[in-house]
Amino acid sequence: MRAHQEGAIAQANQLYNTILKNDPKNVGALHMQGVLAYQAGHLQVAVDLIGQAIKLAPDDAAPHVNRGLALSALKRHDEALAHFERATSLRPDFAEAYVNRGITLKELSRPEDAIASYDQAIALQPRLAAAHNNKGNALRQMERLDEALKCYEQAFALDGQDVDACQNMGMLHADAGRSDEALKCFDQVIALRPQHAEAHNGKGAILAQKEQWTQAIVHFEAAIQGDDKLVQAHKNLGIAQRSLFQLSNAVQAFQKAAQLSPLDVDILAFLALSLLEAGRYAEALAVYDQAIRLAPERPDLYYNRANLHIRFNRHQDAVADYTQVYRLKPDAKYLLGYLASCRLKTGDWGHLADDMAQCERSIRAGELGVKPFIALSLFDSPELHKQAAQASVQQDFPESTVLGPILARAGGGKIRVGYYSADFHGHATSYLIAQLFEVHDRERFEWFAFSFGPPATDAMRARLVAGFDHFIDVRERSEIDIARLSRELGIDIAIDLMGFTTGCRFGIFAHRCAPIQAGYLGYPGTTGADYMDYVIADKVVVPPDARRHFTEKLVYLPHSYQVNDSQRAISDRIFTREEARLPATGSVFCCFNNNQKILPQVFDSWMRILQRVPDSVLWLLADNPVVEDSLRREAQARGVAAERLVFAQRLPLSEHLARHRLADLFLDTLPYNAHTTASDALWAGLPVLTRLGESFAARVAASLLHAVGLPELVTHSAAEYEALAISLAQDPARLKALRDKLQAEKAQSPVSGQPWHLETMAYS
Repeated sequence: MRAHQEGAIAQANQLYNTILKNDPKNVGALHMQGVLAYQAGHLQVAVDLIGQAIKLAPDDAAPHVNRGLALSALKRHDEALAHFERATSLRPDFAEAYVNRGITLKELSRPEDAIASYDQAIALQPRLAAAHNNKGNALRQMERLDEALKCYEQAFALDGQDVDACQNMGMLHADAGRSDEALKCFDQVIALRPQHAEAHNGKGAILAQKEQWTQAIVHFEAAIQGDDKLVQAHKNLGIAQRSLFQLSNAVQAFQKAAQLSPLDVDILAFLALSLLEAGRYAEALAVYDQAIRLAPERPDLYYNRANLHIRFNRHQDAVADYTQVYRLKPDAKYLLGYLASCRLKTGDWGHLADDMAQCERSIRAGELGVKPFIALSLFDSPELHKQAAQASVQQDFPESTVLGPILARAGGGKIRVGYYSADFHGHATSYLIAQLFEVHDRERFEWFAFSFGPPATDAMRARLVAGFDHFIDVRERSEIDIARLSRELGIDIAIDLMGFTTGCRFGIFAHRCAPIQAGYLGYPGTTGADYMDYVIADKVVVPPDARRHFTEKLVYLPHSYQVNDSQRAISDRIFTREEARLPATGSVFCCFNNNQKILPQVFDSWMRILQRVPDSVLWLLADNPVVEDSLRREAQARGVAAERLVFAQRLPLSEHLARHRLADLFLDTLPYNAHTTASDALWAGLPVLTRLGESFAARVAASLLHAVGLPELVTHSAAEYEALAISLAQDPARLKALRDKLQAEKAQSPVSGQPWHLETMAYS
């Protein structure tokens, strides 16, 4: 017994065995060896040994209590209860037996009976802290929280070493939102037991609520060190690391949590989301599949899996998942816009009228049914674009004053300008803007890039890095930390190159990262954010009378707002019509916009043009086989043979530019114009025919055409658009004259990449 009490377990076990070898029916040795087995986690052995002791001495209360404890640990609560009740009948003054009886009754969902049992223990031993603490647990189960708190306080007052009571107080305060009181309790527990896993986890959770992520991580890691099997600590660690954009660490934390609790769908959802954000798309998709098998009625899982399908160009699968979301949660955030956009990507126009009606109603109601960027592609309405942006900003990116007011730097030294983007690699925006960075004035300005996109090693990334004074990778920093860093670096002017496009981190600007914040190039519309000071545009894309549709002030460039790169190489490769699968003769109309920009009204115009121009074809971008089949069916439905639609596979940019020589005229889309694709065509010497819309996105091609001296290719109605396309196709000499004019003008036009200067800007 002395060896056992002093923790000399091996010695105690040997001595118990020696006794039992000589006296197999020694009740004390059987009982205590059973207790030793229970303490070592050998629960069934404990049950058997103590059972033998009870058979030999059925009227001894203590073995009944200890066998009850072992049975409880095996979740055999009914059997355990019988032993505790036998113990109390044998010794009505056995307070500890009443406590354990109460614990078992609570496990059997009989909290009122449990409370009565604890009260009997307290009546026998008023200073028994365990009775007060466990009574608090039962009261908490019954949602009698104020009474539960008093019990925990009483327990801790009776026994200042009772870490369970103090921990329970902390958890109760935390659940009630009393964070200061909770932190005090967790700190007391940690002081008493520095390796207490639940206390560290609880403190970390409070710190995480306060967005003190770094300190929270310290405590979650301490919790794991104290108990590596504490699932919630691993989960919380992953959440904190993800909040700091430590995505690889977050993935590891959620993977560990999932190993410990493989059926926990919440953990799988966090793991999949972190994998997605880390760019590990195939792994994320597999985890979403697993989670959906476990929880087929959870809309968020379908929602995020749909976004992954889009990345894999599996738009039909995405539509199926968004449709499931609509069944389960029709008011899911931005769902209407995603569903409409995704159907367009499959060429499904059967739902378009209803989709657009629902999207417009949602936007006008101030709801979050449509992402602002999707609204640009659905509607030629600056008013709707502004409403969608304002609703999104208010919900997703409200202005934050956490970092305090920002002041302009003291005069002197170079002006510091920062560009912010996820697209500093081989991306359409970078293909346009790369040379601008290289020709910036470095005598008066210092140039910073803040890159929060994926790591890249392509040639464009190398060129961009060389184009800045400072290229800073901030992809694993939170938005507030990026804003804080910008302030520390003294950025005077912050230029957002993304708006609400894929991968944006607009919250950086909500925290005010610079005294002046402006949007440029990547997003053709207003952000609706009062904290964005300017949008850089021109008087074609945003005429002076359209300024009311912008919450920002307008900075007008003198020609086209869209900068271009004069170093874009056009391959020397000479493409033949045969290898491009184009007919040997006849006019070639082309549009290399993404297929989702092709709406029925534009397609109707194109088919009427083909009908009026014999032997002509329409050359489109091959996006996916599903949309190709859909567009061919739509052509046939309008009386145009399916083979008159030819689809071009994607090529490296220089070769793609070179094959433009095979086309006669680029036909633009509405309401979302060709943007980079229009620049590509003009740079390659191919005239672009556009129809002028009302919104920024619907006027970009017109801006470019004015800049290259071809305003005659800007039309104002469907009839005028169709008539001019037909006329040009029937007048090769006129079309050649346009080509020659474009070739002569483009080298010295602003679109060629010629630099412009701050003095030529007009502010509005």
